[in-house]
Amino acid sequence: MVKRVVVKSPEVNWEEYFQHIKPVCPWSGAAHKKGEIKITEWTGEVEPLGTNQAIVYVCPKYNRRRLKKLHKKVDISPEYEWLWSEPTNGPNASPVPVLIQQDKRKLFDLRFDTGYYDDIIE
Repeated sequence: MVKRVVVKSPEVNWEEYFQHIKPVCPWSGAAHKKGEIKITEWTGEVEPLGTNQAIVYVCPKYNRRRLKKLHKKVDISPEYEWLWSEPTNGPNASPVPVLIQQDKRKLFDLRFDTGYYDDIIE
């Protein structure tokens, strides 16, 4: 069994990041403050979400291309929604390369409730 290590990197202010992405992910700041977002280093194994709203896997040695390949490899589950980000990924980019795991159904419901799909449904 691989021991999981929570990443508390002094150069990453996660609270500031989650507040910054509030326009595109309005629930992330609150979930982070409530301890419902686990931040850990990617070990090659997917963890169950448990009571977490999301798991942010930090991928420190991954460039954009390798991160996108990893995303494609893990984004096969009907249970989870997978997202990736890295510092050059636009205005809402993460401060370090990350792979983000969320419950697909919960994410759909949150997006629906906030009007994310309104332009598609109308």
